[in-house]
Amino acid sequence: MKKKQNIEHTQLLVLSLLSNEDMYGYQMIVELARRSDHTFEMKEGTLYPVLHGLEKDGYVEAYQQEAPTGRMRKYYHLTRKGGAALKTEAETWQSYSSAVNAVLRSSAGLTMA
Repeated sequence: MKKKQNIEHTQLLVLSLLSNEDMYGYQMIVELARRSDHTFEMKEGTLYPVLHGLEKDGYVEAYQQEAPTGRMRKYYHLTRKGGAALKTEAETWQSYSSAVNAVLRSSAGLTMA
């Protein structure tokens, strides 16, 4: 029987970024910080190993493209397999976070919006 591979939360965030458009590494770092109100300040040393793992697993594909500055950049594209993994893992995360929030809401002394 094939074991289901769960992706980690950092991978989930990267796949989510790539679900809207292809991006290069630094663009992902900036966009993740912007979308999370700077809660997630990912470093290159964290991002690139995640991207390489996602590429190895077939969730993303990389390609080179010339930037407006004339410099070549490595862009990452979400594959069909990556899109399916994103959908599954996002649903799992929503279920998990809803359960955690339900427990927190029922805790004495905690008020949540």
